[in-house]
Amino acid sequence: MGDITFLRQAQPVDEYGRALYAVARSIIRAQLDGMGAEDLEDLNLSNRTDVTMRQLSNYARLERDKGQRGDGFEWAVHEAIVGGEPLVVEPLAHTLTKVSPKFKGAEFTSSLLFGQERSQHLGFLDSVVKEAGADAVLLPDGRGKPYRFTSDWLRQAARGARGEHLLGHRITKIWKTDLFISDQNALRYTAATVKSNPALLEGGPGLRVGIVPASTKYTPGTRRDPKTGLWLTVLPDPDGFMGLFNDAYWGVASAIYEIGKHEKPPYYLKPSVKSQLMVEQILKYKKSKVVDICDALDEAAQQGLVSVDHELLSVGAPPWLSITERQAKVIAPKPSFVALD
Repeated sequence: MGDITFLRQAQPVDEYGRALYAVARSIIRAQLDGMGAEDLEDLNLSNRTDVTMRQLSNYARLERDKGQRGDGFEWAVHEAIVGGEPLVVEPLAHTLTKVSPKFKGAEFTSSLLFGQERSQHLGFLDSVVKEAGADAVLLPDGRGKPYRFTSDWLRQAARGARGEHLLGHRITKIWKTDLFISDQNALRYTAATVKSNPALLEGGPGLRVGIVPASTKYTPGTRRDPKTGLWLTVLPDPDGFMGLFNDAYWGVASAIYEIGKHEKPPYYLKPSVKSQLMVEQILKYKKSKVVDICDALDEAAQQGLVSVDHELLSVGAPPWLSITERQAKVIAPKPSFVALD
């Protein structure tokens, strides 16, 4: 049996320094999630929970952007929704009222994390169905009967483009979903795609909402995109959530570049002073495990910010189970972050 940990943001973040820590945690976690079985094998590790910040920094190649920035943005948006962060929740709640009259009166939003790549993990789909609840349904469009939240069509969606032909014509692109969004009742869900680069935005049957940062093409607020057919929630940049995300991202990137001894990024990609103070603290814990750093960032962000659920899921024997050689134990300080006043 494997002990799987699910982190959920339980309270909204109420101050910029704390918010910076919370978003940085999401970005670092996305970097850690990007490490596959082969990467762990190369490090002679059997679990991501054993990866240190120095090992992660040596592995990371931010300049190639293998999707980790987008993953970090997706995590940050999801946790901002779950935590009730008004910079994201308020414009998204307004967008839901445009998607369907059934969302009229939405006071705040809720979110289920999906992502086709993530759905490959054992037990993930069952957890999505369980969290959605027995009465939850998907609203793929404005007509016809809604889809019950079952693992049947989710399993086909988890196959990606290969399983598209097995999906109903109303949800042929549902496999591109990043988040399933609902209101405070969490009974009716709509599929959302989250893109840190608005140019990569794609629509299709089953997808109803797009969440993107502001750009020269998309101004902040709620609007219908005629090209994709999506209702868009465009997050303000740089004075809204995107400003916060970019500041946290370049802060984390600076720490990874320094610890991993990579070539420094261009001078204009410089984080704010508060973010630089965060970087100085991360650098002190380069020998510490990434999960411990994430825990410390949770605590620094806000007491009670994140709730933790543990589930036991059966797992198959991994290929690296045959490795018997052990690494020398590394003694590292327990991470602790001070407030960014």
